[in-house]
Amino acid sequence: MSGRTTRSRLLAATTLAVAALSLTACGSGTGTAKDEGAAATSVAPTTSAPQPAETTTPTTPPKSNTSTKPQDGSSGTTSGTSTGTTTGGKTGGTTSAGSGGSGGNSGASASASGGDDSGPSRNKQCGAGNTKITATPVARPLNHMLLTVTNTGSARCDLLGYPVARFGEAQSVPPVMEETHPQAVVTLAPGESGYAGVILSAADGSGQHGYTTTSLTVGFTNGTTAKPPLAGKGVYVDSSLRVTYWQSSMDDALN
Repeated sequence: MSGRTTRSRLLAATTLAVAALSLTACGSGTGTAKDEGAAATSVAPTTSAPQPAETTTPTTPPKSNTSTKPQDGSSGTTSGTSTGTTTGGKTGGTTSAGSGGSGGNSGASASASGGDDSGPSRNKQCGAGNTKITATPVARPLNHMLLTVTNTGSARCDLLGYPVARFGEAQSVPPVMEETHPQAVVTLAPGESGYAGVILSAADGSGQHGYTTTSLTVGFTNGTTAKPPLAGKGVYVDSSLRVTYWQSSMDDALN
């Protein structure tokens, strides 16, 4: 009886131990699950917390950028417009004033130059209406003739260019000797005379197509013409015919 009792007690004790171990294992599993749940719960806020932050972060910069750009743009536009307009206006005004001033000075200078008694713009041109012209052959140089224009008017006149001389019925007029161009305009006061020389023919006889004529027509730069008489039997001219520019002295015309 005592042996059975002992075995029964051992069996009961073993059963209690096994049950206790089973309860302990269950308790440990439950705790772990709870701990994992807690851990999961604690991690979830951490994971979800960055999401709002990430969502907020992209939203905030556009607002900040949007508000900044108009300010910068408006500020740049205002500054650029204000500066450009002001500077442009001042510069333009200064340029216009400078140009106007220069133009005025140039105009004044031109007027002053034109107002000079020797300037062609103030005096009338000498022509057939206010002068008398003569044509005289000279002994020296050979085969030369002198044209003399005298101012018969009451005001000064400018004797411009050179005589457009047509001898007889010639189809052309003699060319001018360019080297005789005067350095200044020949101006004649009332009663004063201007001169031009004419080479009638070659002194060595080398000229061609020579002929004798008793008529001469002289044209002036104002479009008028005069016909000075030729003395005697007229003059002989050939292809060497040349004229000088109008000169203020007889010597310049013949030399």
